[in-house]
Amino acid sequence: SIAKKINNLQPDLIFITGDSVNNTDKIDALDTFLQLIDNTIPKYAITGNWEYWGEVDLLKLETMFSKNNCELLINESRSISIKNRSVSVIGIDDFVGGYPDFQKAVTNLRNTETNIVLTHCPQHRDTIVAEKAGLHIDLVLSGHTHGGQISFLGFAPITPQGSGRYLKGWYTETEPIMYVSKGIGTSAIPIRFGARAEIVEIDI
Repeated sequence: SIAKKINNLQPDLIFITGDSVNNTDKIDALDTFLQLIDNTIPKYAITGNWEYWGEVDLLKLETMFSKNNCELLINESRSISIKNRSVSVIGIDDFVGGYPDFQKAVTNLRNTETNIVLTHCPQHRDTIVAEKAGLHIDLVLSGHTHGGQISFLGFAPITPQGSGRYLKGWYTETEPIMYVSKGIGTSAIPIRFGARAEIVEIDI
């Protein structure tokens, strides 16, 4: 049903912001899911904490992503043109489980109209603000929190390390603006309450 919704939307780009799988054995299941999505749609993915904590074979994950027209970005960037608009996608390694290096990711970055940063843990945004120097970032996309996964009237009693002061949705009070997706999965226990799963469509 998720793949069908994505295909109906026909987005210009798909971003997968980490925690795609929590062990190597799940890569085949993710492959089966991605094969349901229109292969002509470019996709970019980053690592989350569970790719590291689950000791996922990142080479196998990268190979699987590649055959589904998806690039795994680990402290890397790609500059592309979409409808005559130049866009840079900057993918940072996970903030709590990996080795994030923003400066490495933006090395040789082309001058483009729109710069989008993908980083799994929203707390990383605060570090990026101090590291970005004169680079303008139009949007940061994160996940990790699951919107609290179990939330009562908008309050989540437990959030994972790396969430910081962020929980879900838009954060626009300072730049760069950020959207924290609640994602579609669960962690620890297979329950969501008050934090409905989501895929996010953003018109930039």
